[in-house]
Amino acid sequence: MHQLLFGTAGIPLSTIPRTTLNGISMARELGLSAMELEFVHSVTVSEAQTPAVRKAKEKEGIELTCHGQYYMNLNSLEKQKRDDTVQRILRASRAAWMCGAWSICFHAAYYMEKPKDEVYKVVKESLQKISEELRNEKNNIWIRPELTGKGKQFGTLEELLQLSQEIEQVMPCIDFSHCHARFNGKFNTYKEFMWILEQIEKALGKKGIENMHIHAAGIDYGPNGEKSHKIFRESDFDYKALMKALADFGAKGIVICESPNLEGDALLMKKEYEKRI
Repeated sequence: MHQLLFGTAGIPLSTIPRTTLNGISMARELGLSAMELEFVHSVTVSEAQTPAVRKAKEKEGIELTCHGQYYMNLNSLEKQKRDDTVQRILRASRAAWMCGAWSICFHAAYYMEKPKDEVYKVVKESLQKISEELRNEKNNIWIRPELTGKGKQFGTLEELLQLSQEIEQVMPCIDFSHCHARFNGKFNTYKEFMWILEQIEKALGKKGIENMHIHAAGIDYGPNGEKSHKIFRESDFDYKALMKALADFGAKGIVICESPNLEGDALLMKKEYEKRI
């Protein structure tokens, strides 16, 4: 990818009827270049439907990403739940890859009051298994644990960068709004966004900056981190400073808007970014 592409977390709201195929066409009509398949409750595209989705995305020139299910915890105290989480990630990764998606993100785990280094080992072991199984199937989708919005969730920038260094086919999903919420209002200036990008480049080289899966949204937060997503104009999140930092740093990849006003805020980011390049 030569620059940043912008898209919606799921089917654009203005799509009628709201189907995946219509959503892909609507994304193009709106002037966007990407769409995230929201498998957050379940995998919503059957195997039989995947060829049509792939054909539509190729016809419209839309890049697809995917968000895996919310109900996952690779560090659950129950082995069955850990195993189920691995299977959910695999199932979503297979469906997304068959649709032509480039990258899948998910919230990997909760700390469950365990030492963070212990949790890291548990998450790493599961992601290694997932990566190996997908590679054996010739499935090259990027596997991306997400930077999470609450302190009790696994997924700091440092954890994600270390996983990406240590496991093949794993890269981070950088949710700048979650980072802002996780640290109760920090990470919301041009200088701080640039610092995050510098850490990514330091850990992963140019590949880390030229292969980004980014989330951004307005966000409400408190002492414990993220509460809910909001539209940009009702939030203090400085998306303009973020777009300037991404442009100045030469970031490439896909920016997915998770605001309640999906396409409206995605287009706001795109317009702001294009002023800078």
